[in-house]
Amino acid sequence: MTIFSKIIRGEIPSHKVYEDEHVFAFLDISPLSRGHALVIPKEEKATLDELSDESAAAIGRVLPRICRAVMRATGATAYNVLQNNGAAAHQAVYHVHFHIIPKTADGRGLGIDWKSGKLEPDAGRDLAARIAELLAAGD
Repeated sequence: MTIFSKIIRGEIPSHKVYEDEHVFAFLDISPLSRGHALVIPKEEKATLDELSDESAAAIGRVLPRICRAVMRATGATAYNVLQNNGAAAHQAVYHVHFHIIPKTADGRGLGIDWKSGKLEPDAGRDLAARIAELLAAGD
């Protein structure tokens, strides 16, 4: 059980912005910017790849609506949606969650140091084929 499970059950107070049968959304208590919100499934799974199709679809249906509401409420003109899986990817709470982080005029929001590499054509072809094969097999 995580802190998010306790928030969903009302054992820990939160500033709820949305709730339905499958999804709960609330303001982050340690925001990077005004309006920083968390969108979580009620299904208790640690990482996105463990989430059921039903919960994933429910999040997909409401995430854009919540983003629009956060943008309108804060007046921000840009935002990031961040979702981390595993300790190496900076996940701190092991319950799937999406951050909606407005980028404000004063520069507050998510900072990213993007160190891109290069995808070689042969390696890309082979990797894409392997991923497609696994998807076709139901993995």
